[in-house]
Amino acid sequence: MTLVKFNPAQKPSFVNPWFNNVFESVYNDEHLTDRMPSHVPAVNIAETDADFQIELAAPGLKKEDFKINLEKNVLIISAENKDEKTEEGKKFSKREFGYASFTRSFNLPESIDHQKIDAAYFDGILKLTIAKKEEAKLQSRAIAVA
Repeated sequence: MTLVKFNPAQKPSFVNPWFNNVFESVYNDEHLTDRMPSHVPAVNIAETDADFQIELAAPGLKKEDFKINLEKNVLIISAENKDEKTEEGKKFSKREFGYASFTRSFNLPESIDHQKIDAAYFDGILKLTIAKKEEAKLQSRAIAVA
């Protein structure tokens, strides 16, 4: 009896192995995936004693493109950018329109101060600073041993 190891990554071939490899190479081509735009920007989230900081990488946008809403304890960040340049007197055989949009949602803890949320956009990074309530801030003190 011969034992054959099972490889879940290997798909069964019912037709011709060459036929499956052609389609797999088309859909998994690294050259194509490198040029495909990411629809959700990368995020860094940090917490300090006084606040939370969210940094969103969104290059190529303007601060007017962003819409930031707070609904209860859900922070919703969205952006939409349309590149609508019209050029007179040219015939295009190919034209690629520029359009980008995304929406990110973050569940915020109860310890945030809803009135103290600041946002700034600089060098392609949207930075939000969300202050904590005073009672939620870590207070340190020395404790004497008796």
